[in-house]
Amino acid sequence: MSALIDRLFVKDRKFYRTILYLALPIVAQNMITIGVNIMDTVMLGNYGEVQLSGSSLANDFINIFHILCMGMGAGASVLTAQYWGAGDRESIRKSVTIMLRICMTLVAVFTLLTAFFPAQIMRVFTTDQAVIDKGVIYFLWSLPTYFMMGVSLTLTLILRSLRKVKIALYTSIIAFFVNIGCNYVFIFGKLGFPEMQIAGAALGTVCARFVEMAIIGGYFLFMEKDIGYRIRDFFRPCGDVVSRYIKFSLPVICSDALLALGNSMVSVIIGHIGTEFVAANAIIATIVRLSTVFTQGLGQASATITGNTLGVGDREKTYRQGVTMVTLSVLIGMVSAVIILSLTPWIIGMYEITEVTRQTAYQLMYAVCIMVVFQAMQSVLTKGILRGGGDTKFCMCVDAVFLWVVSVPLGALCGLVWGCSPFVIYIALKLDWAIKSLLCLWRVKSRKWMKRVAVK
Repeated sequence: MSALIDRLFVKDRKFYRTILYLALPIVAQNMITIGVNIMDTVMLGNYGEVQLSGSSLANDFINIFHILCMGMGAGASVLTAQYWGAGDRESIRKSVTIMLRICMTLVAVFTLLTAFFPAQIMRVFTTDQAVIDKGVIYFLWSLPTYFMMGVSLTLTLILRSLRKVKIALYTSIIAFFVNIGCNYVFIFGKLGFPEMQIAGAALGTVCARFVEMAIIGGYFLFMEKDIGYRIRDFFRPCGDVVSRYIKFSLPVICSDALLALGNSMVSVIIGHIGTEFVAANAIIATIVRLSTVFTQGLGQASATITGNTLGVGDREKTYRQGVTMVTLSVLIGMVSAVIILSLTPWIIGMYEITEVTRQTAYQLMYAVCIMVVFQAMQSVLTKGILRGGGDTKFCMCVDAVFLWVVSVPLGALCGLVWGCSPFVIYIALKLDWAIKSLLCLWRVKSRKWMKRVAVK
């Protein structure tokens, strides 16, 4: 038993303190974000399932951009984490410049698509005209969020790769109160404002995103001194870093893009099953995010620690730390299942929903309890250890293949053809988590994933 523990856990208190230092602010930030989402859905749920579904499906499209932002930030941080470990500040600035240029291009594309084709986008997700109409309203009020989200999310991930995690936490706390307050005022029409309902939910989110952008962007572009990135750096040449960016960062962006599209296909399948299933999934999705915040924190901490350690050149230490972080992910996944079982009755009871939706939500919850362990493992492996180690092409293949080849077609058959229960449908839609977990475990053991991207 002692030998097994020695194999699975690093004996280094500084390592665990670093994990806590990096992960806890991320966990707290995610908890705050999820708290906002819960309050959004509870407030909007007072107006029925149509508005709740319209908001949920509109956000599924906006979430494509959100995931792409995470991909752009994470892709750049593969380089910046190792450059930070190697002490190469100039290459960090050039990597950030490339990331921001790609980001602004995608901001323009998504803004134009949402502005000119909102109804067409909603029809991809559902055929319910009432839900489509509400989704269009949410889209049009949400247009400014793309630019704000692009700036705040990408720069937050860069700061995390440099072990600067507190500023994002403080920003989330402020944004939490802004979002809750604005939602209450705009949704229900308080303090002399008109009752805007779903439009008020979108406007509240815009206000919160503006605060996030102002604080994160202001700090990074005007106050941060270790890197010293300033607006003028956006216009400077960075050609000598482009080839390494394409080699190591572009696969991350492609991986997250394919993942975002695949998740949207999952939302399309759910949207065509029925409004009750959409509403139940919106509730359960919040519970899943709440229960996996520790995994997300560990995953992002893993990417930073792996990148920093490998940037120094210590491969054996990098491997041992990776094994420990995988073990921690399994333990956290098990704890998450218990949290889900404990919180679900209370959270579902907060919503004014039909009995069919309620029973569907409970079936989804039981499925989540099974799959959450695999979710934790694959998240830490693909978004943390392997990505931080520079093994971005392998992660891209794993993320893309099994979601599109297994989960999407099997989920469509179970939900739209065979008429399976919500429990079976959810298992089918998330089956790629289990497959990715097993393959990535094999990859870690092979040690082929450690690539020093900071070496010129």
